[in-house]
Amino acid sequence: MKKIITLVFVFMVYSGFSQKTNDFFAKADNFFKTYVTNGRVNYSAIKKDTASLNHLIDMAATISISKNNATAYQAFYINAYNLAVIKGIVDLYPIQSPLDSNGFFDKTTYTLGRKSTTLSDLENKILRKNFPNEPRFHFVLVCGGLGCPPIISKAYRPETLEKQLQEQTVKALNDPNFIKVKRKKVALSQIFEWYKEDFTRNGAEIDFINAFRKEKIPEGTKISYYPYDWSLNQTK
Repeated sequence: MKKIITLVFVFMVYSGFSQKTNDFFAKADNFFKTYVTNGRVNYSAIKKDTASLNHLIDMAATISISKNNATAYQAFYINAYNLAVIKGIVDLYPIQSPLDSNGFFDKTTYTLGRKSTTLSDLENKILRKNFPNEPRFHFVLVCGGLGCPPIISKAYRPETLEKQLQEQTVKALNDPNFIKVKRKKVALSQIFEWYKEDFTRNGAEIDFINAFRKEKIPEGTKISYYPYDWSLNQTK
């Protein structure tokens, strides 16, 4: 009996699943449903009662998930990133942009997954570096600015992650305010300029975009990049 219990425990640790992990996803889901509406965050309401946010950040600090369990690992860190952005903004609120704080992305640290990390390192070293063939991260990691694809009012979960990644990418790349097509020209978010390597591993940027678009962009269309909107994605 003791051997069976030990094997179960080892399996849970290796796979990255535990009751604490499940609780984190459930409570994160409730948090996003409570404070996110139409892609915007009610920072003012969170500021008035930070208990649920702080509890989630504290939970995320103690959870460890193996990157071998890719869906659980990715879902955890996508949620952790979005929650840490909200935490950083709420700590400084009222502000008009995350850039109002020097070092918001590359100096302020958070303990997530039992490691101290910045938002920049979480995105680039924990997610992009470990999963270099997953460009859809850029449509679910929300930096707090209106230039980002909108944050969703639910948590990313291992069992729904593939569907959620696909849905958010399709939504962004078919949004005329995100991909601005006019005659033989297309203006892309600076996300495509900053992370060009992620979108050109298997062809040109247009090839990547067309894989998700209903109305395809013609080959040879002239590409430009429009300025990123760093205005805070707060509820009106």
